[in-house]
Amino acid sequence: MSTEGGLKAVFAALAANVGIAISKFLAFVFTGSSSMLSEAIHSLADSGNQLLLLFGNKRAHQKRDRTHQFGYGRLRYVYGFVVAIVLFLVGGLFSLYEGFHKFHYPEPLEDAWVAFLVLLVAMALEGLSLRTALRESRKVRGRRGLFRFVHDTRQPELPVVMLEDMGALVGLCFALFGVSMATITGNGAWDGLGAMSVGVLLVIIAIFLAMEMTSMLVGESALPEEQRAITTALSESDGVVGVVHLRTLHLGPDEILVAAKIGVKRDQTGSDISKAIDAAEVRLRAAVPSKKLVIYLEPDIIRPGESPAESV
Repeated sequence: MSTEGGLKAVFAALAANVGIAISKFLAFVFTGSSSMLSEAIHSLADSGNQLLLLFGNKRAHQKRDRTHQFGYGRLRYVYGFVVAIVLFLVGGLFSLYEGFHKFHYPEPLEDAWVAFLVLLVAMALEGLSLRTALRESRKVRGRRGLFRFVHDTRQPELPVVMLEDMGALVGLCFALFGVSMATITGNGAWDGLGAMSVGVLLVIIAIFLAMEMTSMLVGESALPEEQRAITTALSESDGVVGVVHLRTLHLGPDEILVAAKIGVKRDQTGSDISKAIDAAEVRLRAAVPSKKLVIYLEPDIIRPGESPAESV
């Protein structure tokens, strides 16, 4: 996936959330609705999250140095993890607290029409933001379903934005239900219930995001199709008998470390082996053109009648 697509989705989400947060805060001032306050805090947290993703992407492009010899690509995962924590603490727990308080100490809503208007406008803006994220994801996810794509992708920006936007739309439905029931029944406890529903939703999304970002921080391999392409490219390279073993690791969303032991024949000279390794590297980069590869190949002599796997 190109970084450009992820950043385009982040900018679209940021523009939508800033406008939505302002309108929700104004609606809260007019109505006193806890659901509106929870949604306003949610949108404010989302806006901060998008800024964190943009800042993390910029920092990840620092040049490698003596201390970080493989570069700073994983900083994008660090900031993705921070986004999950912010969503959990600022969005989820605050909404739960505010909703719990309003549920036990309900107050009537004032000027409910303002809340309805803002919620409907927010749904439209969130829908536009989600459409941008889905359009960008379709360019790279192929036949994968959305859940599988979010789980498999090694890029943090698009999954975060997609989950935030989906959560925001569902949360707006919860808030709309709470405000509607509070207006119909005159019981402000419904408004508190809507705020708590938003909080539970945000906590679930935050936990899922934290788990995905943790896996990326620990270090994930190349995607299965990329590993197959790498293995095929190595096996079919001139002078290479086969692949003894292969290890891959994402140094960042767009960079993969490839470490492999390749089989060569006993009668090959040092010059032959060097040429074979150079040719294999060229084939590897052509096999996975969308990623920058950092390649380390170790030759291993394969004896007559012995398969590469037996020489481990």
